[in-house]
Formats: sequence, structure tokens, C-alpha cells
Amino acid sequence: MIQDIYKNSTFPLDVRVKSLISLLTLDEKISLLPTRQAAIERLNISEYSVGGEAAHGVVSNTGPSTVFPQPLGLASTFDEKLLEEIGSVIGDEARIYYDKSNRKYGLTLWAPTIDMERDPRWGRTEEAYGEDPILTGKLSSNLIKGMQGYDDFYLKLVPAPKHFYGNNNEEGRIYCSSSIDKRNKNEYYLKAFKPAFVEGKAKSMMTAYNSINGTPCILNKEVQDIVKDTWRCDGFIVCDGGDFSQTVDYHKYYKTHAETIAGALKAGIDCFTDDAELVINAAKEAISRNLITEKDIDKAISNILKIRFRLGQFDDDSLNPYANICPEKLCSKSHSELSLKACLESIVLLKNENNILPLKEDKINSIAILGPLANEIYRDWYCGTPPYKVTMLDGIKNKLINKDIKFHNGNDIVKLSVNNEHLFNNNFEICDWGFDSITLKDTYTNKYLTLEEDDNKISSSADNIWGWFVKEVFKYNDISDNNFTLRTWDNGKISFNNGLLNKNVDENSDLILNKKIIENGIKECTTLAANSDVAIVVVGNHPLINGKEEIDRTDLILPPSQEELIKSVYSVNPNTIVVMISSYPFAINWCNDNIPAILHCTHGCQELGNALTQCLFGDYNPAGRLPMTWYKSINDLPSIMNYDIINSNSTYMYYKGEPLYEFGYGLSYTNFKYSNLVISSNKISDSKEIKIDFLLENIGPFDGDEVVQLYVSLTSNRAKRPIKQLVNFKRIHLDKNECKWVTFKLNSSDLEYFDVSSNNFILESGKCSILIGSSSKNIKLKKDITIIGETLKPRNLSYLTKAEDYDSCNNIILDECSLGGTCVTTSKNNLSWLKFSDVDLKNYSNLSIEAIFNSIANIEIRIDSINGDILGSLKITTEEIKDNWNNHICKLKTLNSINDLYLVINGDCLINSLKFI
Repeated sequence: MIQDIYKNSTFPLDVRVKSLISLLTLDEKISLLPTRQAAIERLNISEYSVGGEAAHGVVSNTGPSTVFPQPLGLASTFDEKLLEEIGSVIGDEARIYYDKSNRKYGLTLWAPTIDMERDPRWGRTEEAYGEDPILTGKLSSNLIKGMQGYDDFYLKLVPAPKHFYGNNNEEGRIYCSSSIDKRNKNEYYLKAFKPAFVEGKAKSMMTAYNSINGTPCILNKEVQDIVKDTWRCDGFIVCDGGDFSQTVDYHKYYKTHAETIAGALKAGIDCFTDDAELVINAAKEAISRNLITEKDIDKAISNILKIRFRLGQFDDDSLNPYANICPEKLCSKSHSELSLKACLESIVLLKNENNILPLKEDKINSIAILGPLANEIYRDWYCGTPPYKVTMLDGIKNKLINKDIKFHNGNDIVKLSVNNEHLFNNNFEICDWGFDSITLKDTYTNKYLTLEEDDNKISSSADNIWGWFVKEVFKYNDISDNNFTLRTWDNGKISFNNGLLNKNVDENSDLILNKKIIENGIKECTTLAANSDVAIVVVGNHPLINGKEEIDRTDLILPPSQEELIKSVYSVNPNTIVVMISSYPFAINWCNDNIPAILHCTHGCQELGNALTQCLFGDYNPAGRLPMTWYKSINDLPSIMNYDIINSNSTYMYYKGEPLYEFGYGLSYTNFKYSNLVISSNKISDSKEIKIDFLLENIGPFDGDEVVQLYVSLTSNRAKRPIKQLVNFKRIHLDKNECKWVTFKLNSSDLEYFDVSSNNFILESGKCSILIGSSSKNIKLKKDITIIGETLKPRNLSYLTKAEDYDSCNNIILDECSLGGTCVTTSKNNLSWLKFSDVDLKNYSNLSIEAIFNSIANIEIRIDSINGDILGSLKITTEEIKDNWNNHICKLKTLNSINDLYLVINGDCLINSLKFI
């Protein structure tokens, strides 16, 4: 019977899905479009909730899970195999919680985050895998493999890589547009996502909040055209949380939600993370307005149901190898051991002057563990609840059983008063997180001062610093040595009446508090450090303060109070070691110049303290590498909204300055020798590969890992190429005095770039330097080869050329074009220009520019530079300011040469295309 076909596992999947869909009413089909999918009881289909988090371990509200380092820390491992093992553990624990939930949720989780981290100020930097697309692609695709499992049909877990794409700023994220040209898109942003689907075979994906060139990502046709049709993703696509309604409410792109759901379904979105009733009503309205048909809904839910079948939701457990995973695996010993391994591999040794590390246990009688993160492990928003936590202090205590271990977190203990009336009659511990953010912990109750849920009363009642809105944070401003003003986390004014603090929006002036220091934290730390053989100062950020989802950082510096602590400790003890625990890079210039040893790791891992202790004492030789450039100053960065890494000289690939620490950087306690570079050919042509071999030898005193990195450096006659770009990497263990041959393969596709004139990747003839080293800067071996590829012809602008197909630009924004596709927009407040390289000028006498002018404007056509000879100019008068597209003809001086052509634009306009006539 047709009713039984979908239940019969012997039928092909497509047949089963079609069978089930044929049995559904239209209303039942629509009920499957939201992520909260209703039960269809007459067919014995249970309810199921799509979604959940698993960035570095399963996040469950009902119990603990194994917690690994934050993804940025996992990226520091440069270890593909490790990521696959972690993915498998996450899949196992997700299955266990799925069973605990009566199989209602927990197998379609939103991870990994593949957004490119071209700017370290991004508030969600902890969630992703760094600034390089090759590193990100390899690590995330291996994590996905482990999560999904290896059965030919059944899936252990379905991860949804996110957020597709161009999502690297928090301010304005739900309405802003990321301006991304074709080269940046294809060589950088899409390049990071592609391996998740082509190699990892990911069965889901989440789109981003932002727009791309004016089109909200939920409506981006590349979801269908690239992710599904080109990369062959055969699962379902989900929009980001609340983004469905934001298309109307914030992007203001459509007037009705019915239009949104119609546009999204046609773009390739299958499932909507928003209020279920809102989604359902919008779908019904879209049907009634003939914006979509039932076939559009069938297409979407077939993708959703296909995955539910492969998760085993319609089959007997005996067929599914991932059904009924042993509950004892949850937070098991082996999972904890993998957590420790991941944390060990993630730790980066940033400095080790005079080999002060590793510390020698028999040389230490006393040690001071100091700083605000010395006895803390903080959770980020996408972190599960660990079964236990080992802090830095715990790790040292576990190691140094019979030693004198001193501890202080460096925070002041104060008595607070208002108009001589003591606040709560208790003392408070103040932690200064910098940028006017503090937390206050009541030393009597050991609870944090917080703005309560009524958004009015302020009390010492919070167990942790936690929440989407972090109400334990208060904004302060010093007005004298002992007096400061205080506001709530959202900058609300505070009143003090009858011994009580309240948020009071009607308050005329700021509340002024007086503080009497009961215990000076820095002085206490200095005293302890002066009387210790070694001082370890543990600093960094809180992952929910000053930089998090919805909040970008405003600077790269450490909180000044933390730097003051480090300086004070170092002034009395030259054997000072700084341990940084952070969600993102910091500009620690003074530390790098003065402190003899610095270690870095990220937040979250339950084994953090044990891992750091093993590295400090040489039980493990650190070999982590930085997946992001650490800059010296915020002044080294362009605007956070500048997504053009090529023209803004961003990331290690294009940055021309001297970083604090370069991409791929990390030290070791041992030394490695690179030698005997052998390549199979000194030439490479299209669709060919070169085999690269070299000898790696551990010539130092310790066993250890080395992360060998293969880069290439190329030049082009037309396009700006990266200074260096990563092609491959391997993490290799060598015992001391051991040597191994290392092999890489270099494919011709690794040397291609996206040519905007042909709208395709090309292999350009020329020279290529093969570079092998331990970081992007520390190159050990080099060999030049010849590329036998295409010889680029001059650009022929006698064909209609889209303005967006420029070779370089300045002060332009790409936006959606009413004629279709993308146009270039300029502002009357900035001089803008577009460059088209190697243009054949062949006696052309006119240039037609299709544009809309919103102001009086002037366009100069120059050659070879923005100050080069003028071929012609176009002046737009008031009469020519119109809101429709027109072809404007610019008369040119005739040349018979090949030159770079510049359009230098002064004025507010939109340009769609240009053409010689």
C-alpha cells in the first residue's frame, strides 16, 4: 500500500520521501517549514525541533557534555585528524541527549562557524577558525565528517555550517550589507565554505543575517546555484535565528513576510528559524497570493524529510548504527582525554626568552598564580556545561603537591557607599574588564551584583556572569581617586533609595559611589610575586564582556588594569610568565617587549588548567599555531565594514606591515631542521600536480610536534596576488633526533585566481615560489617553479562590461541593481575610483557609462593612475540628476595602446556597466 512505502526501508530514499509527501495535506506540509516541526499524529510522525549548538561540544540545557577549546583554539591545533575525532565525540553525545529528549531535538545542530575572520575586532571571533580559507576549510570539513559519521545511509548528526556568508561584524548585522566583489567572494569567502560540502559532504547549512551587495542572505540565489547545484549539498538549508522576520522588520527589503518566504524558498532556503506561527501564516498567505505553489513547499520539505529519514526517525533502531549509543559515553574518560589532548595541541607559545620555559619542578619551592583568570574557566554563549573544570590554579596544585603555591586574582576588595551610606553593608570584589566595564561580587554571598529580571531592582543575586544580555556588567566612570559613577549594562542610570539600588530611567544625574579600598589587589599580587621563585600572571577577556555576539570590540589592547598588574609583578620578579586566555587576538606590545615567556590559549575547555600546567613544566611541548594575525594596533586595521581584503591589505595574505605575531606563528621547546627539498618538476600546467618532498629533523632537546606549512607566492601581469597564501599544512610528531620525510602535493588549481574579465578561475603563466616553513613569516625552504598557463589578453571593453568587474577600486560600495545583478555605488562625500587593468584602447572615441546620478558629479577617465593623463571627462549637471538608468556618453581622446583605465568619480551615483563605442 502507498501508505506503507515511506515506512519501508527497502525502498530508495527518494521514493520514500515522495510517498510521505503524497500523504500530507497542504497544512501539514506547511507545518514542516519552521524549525519547530509539529507532530503529524495520524501518520505517527513525532514532533521534531531543528537546531541546537555544538561549536565546541554539545550544548544541552538538561545536563553536562564534554567541552573542548573554543573553535579559535581548535584552529590553533592545525590538526585535521583531531578535529574529526572531536566531531565524532560531539556526534555521540548529541545522540545520547537526543534519546534523553524522547527524540524530539538535538540531531541537527548549528556548527561549525566557517565565517572568515578578516578582522579580529569581530565579537564572535571565538566561534570560527581564523583568517585563512584553506585552514578553515580543512578543519571544519573534518569536524563535519566526524559529526556525521561514516555509514552509507544513516547520519549520526547533521551539522549546519554557518553563516553563509560575509558575516564578520556584529554592529548592524541584522540590517547591514557586506560589499563583496567577485575576487574576494570566490578566492576568500566561498573558498572557506566549499570544503564543508565538497569534502565534508555537509547535509545542512545556515545563512547569515547580513545582506550581500544589497540582497539579504536569506534571499541569496547562490544558496541554490552554488551550495546546492554546484557543491551538491543534498540536505536542507536553514536561515539564521529570527532572520525571516528581520527581512521585513530590519532590512526593510519586503513589506510582507509572505514575500520573504516566497523569495527565500526560491533562493534555496528549506527551513525557517523563527516564530512557527509567523512562518506558517506567511506560507499560507504566499500560497493565496500565488507567490509560491505547493510544489515550492514540496521541494523544501522533501529536503528536510530526507534528512529526518537518514537520521533514522522512520526506521527500526536495529537498522541504524547510531541508534541507542551507550549513555556511559557521555562525558566518559576517553572523551575527557580527547578534551585534554585538544587543549594541549591548541596552546601557543608566543615567547620564550632564554628558554625560561619549561619550568623545572625541582628548582621551584614557591610559585605565585595571579590574575583575574587564574582560578576561573568561563563559558561563552555557545559552550556546553562541562562535567568538571580544572582552572590554572587547580592544574598547578595538581602538579606541585608539596610546594608553596600562592594565589590572588588581582582584584580589589572595596566597601562601597552612597552619601556615606554603605551599599548592602557588605564588601565587594571589583573586577575591571576594561573599556568602562566592571563586575562586582559580594564577598559575603559570593554572588554577583546584577540587574534582576524585572529590569528594575539591582541586587547581589547572580551565581555567574551569564546571559544574552549580561546584566552583571556595570559601566563605570572614575571622577576622582575614590569616587565613580555607575550605570547598568545597557547604560541605564541608577538610583539609590532606602538602601536599595534600582535602574531609574527618569534619574536626572548619575549615581556617584565612593569606594574605600579594603584590599588592593595589585599590591597583594606584587607582594606574593616578590616572595616567589616564579610568578604566573593569567590575563585575558571574559567571553561575554566587551566582545561577544552583538558586540564588536572597539580596540585590541588588554584592559589597562591587567597590563598594570603584569608590569607591577614583573617589576619585583623577573621570572614572570604571562598566560593569556582569550577569545581573540590582543595587542600585547609591552608584554612582548618585556615579559620573558608568554603562552596563549582560548576559553572553555574543561581540562584547561591541566593542559597549561603540562606545557609550563615540559610534560608537553607546545606546538599550537596562530590562525589569525596578531596586530600591534587597531590603527593597522581598515574599517570593520571593509570586506575587501585585497584592496584594504588585510590578513596575512595582503598585510604589508609588521605584525606582532604573524599567521601560523608558534614556538616550541625544541628545534627543527628543514632540508633536502625535492620537487618532482620545476614546471606545472593546467590540471597537473607537483610532488614536494623535504626532510624534517628534530635537532633539539625535547620530543615535540612541528606544524609544517606550505605557502605559495605568485605575481600577475594584471591582478594583485597575495604576498603569500597557505596551500597545505601538516602537524607532525618527532622524537628528539628523529627525522621524517614530509610530502605535499601542489595542484595547479592551488595557483589559480579568479579573473573578473572572464568570470572564471584561471591559471596564469608566470613564476611561482614554493615556500615551506613553520609560519607565514618563518620560511625555511624555497623553490621557484614555472607556471605554464594562460597568457592574458588585453581587456576588451568594446563588449558590455559590468562595473562590478573592476580590477581594483577605492571608496565604492556594491549594491543590488534594479536591472538585475550588482552595481557600483559611490558617495558625494568621497572621491571614488574604479580600475580596469590592461585595457586595449584601440582608437575608441567614446565610453558609454550606464548610470543613475543622485547629485552633480564629475567622472574623469584617466590612464595608468588616478593622477594619470585624462582621456575624457563626464560632467553631470542638475538637469541630468534622474532616478532612472541612462547611458551617458563620455568623449575620449583616441589612443592606440594598452593601459590601465581609471574612472575617477566625484559625486553620488550608481554605475551598472560601461562600454567603448
